[in-house]
Amino acid sequence: MRLAAVGRRYGRRRPWVLRGVEAELAPGTLVRIEGGNGGGKSTLLRLLAGIDTPTEGRITGRPRRTAYVPERFPAALPLTAGAYLTHLGRVQGLTGTEAARRAADRLERFGAGAYARTPLSELSKGTSQKVAVAQALLADPGLLVLDEAWTGLDASARAELDRAVAERTAAGGTVVFVDHDPARLAGRPDARYRVRGGTLESVFAGPAGPAGPVRVAVVRIHASGPPGSVPPEGAVSAPGGGILLTVGAGRSDAVLRELLTARPPWHIRAVEELP
Repeated sequence: MRLAAVGRRYGRRRPWVLRGVEAELAPGTLVRIEGGNGGGKSTLLRLLAGIDTPTEGRITGRPRRTAYVPERFPAALPLTAGAYLTHLGRVQGLTGTEAARRAADRLERFGAGAYARTPLSELSKGTSQKVAVAQALLADPGLLVLDEAWTGLDASARAELDRAVAERTAAGGTVVFVDHDPARLAGRPDARYRVRGGTLESVFAGPAGPAGPVRVAVVRIHASGPPGSVPPEGAVSAPGGGILLTVGAGRSDAVLRELLTARPPWHIRAVEELP
């Protein structure tokens, strides 16, 4: 996914919220966006998710299935939690039966299964946030955008969202998030960017200008397991046997360790950094 000279302002005479944003986001990467309040972080996330469109520049390569958890969930809808999720699942291409099954599963996963028949307008803020997170995970998105998604969740649901993020990136999805807690997913992002002065800067490499878009390294692991081994989530069959697993470079060591310490262990055939 690529952002090329992206800018956004709300009116021809209004100031630019973002301008000249350049970035490349590879599959299987976890990306943290930082910046001050009102600096344009949420605007950037809406552009990434396709909720908003650039005033100038282009965004290309967005995965067909993209999911977004906003900072504030619009809970005042005339539907129950279960009906809302089932409806969204069907909008995202699932059959009615599969959408209902996944709706129930995601609500249970985040501790909101007892509220499936409760109208959205009657849910507490915390339970509404669980529904917001559940809807984003219905159809296994290739791009998951989280704007303060952990806010309002209890400890168990926060930990479950952490696991869901790891599952999405392991499956080759891209996850981009903003969170007020600097320790959120500490050590796990493949890249950290800061929105400052309407531009996007790499925390590690300085400003990302038109001549040098931000790039996130990705590693492809080719492995084979003993008969009966269950492939990790996100793995695909490799030509000639075994599996291929694409992950962000920042987490490749952890994935390799998991494969090598499995019982019985996997055999690593090759590890390749993709361009």
